[in-house]
Amino acid sequence: MTNHGNRGKRRANPLPSTVRRARQLAGMTQAQAAAVVYTVGPVWLQWESETDRVRRMHPGLFELFLIKTKLQDHPELDPTFED
Repeated sequence: MTNHGNRGKRRANPLPSTVRRARQLAGMTQAQAAAVVYTVGPVWLQWESETDRVRRMHPGLFELFLIKTKLQDHPELDPTFED
């Protein structure tokens, strides 16, 4: 299978520790951060959870959070979201 020319490099899902750090840098609670990307607090809690059985945050939602909180260029946050 080949990549289409109009598709960029796929970003990895952010690590739970990266999601947590971004929220902390934004100065938000989990519920507040969840509202920024139109979800609910328990879902955000899952994204910050370190357990293997939990789904990770989609890179597009993480990018949206970073843009809306003006953290997309923050030096502590890896712009590629790679593991």
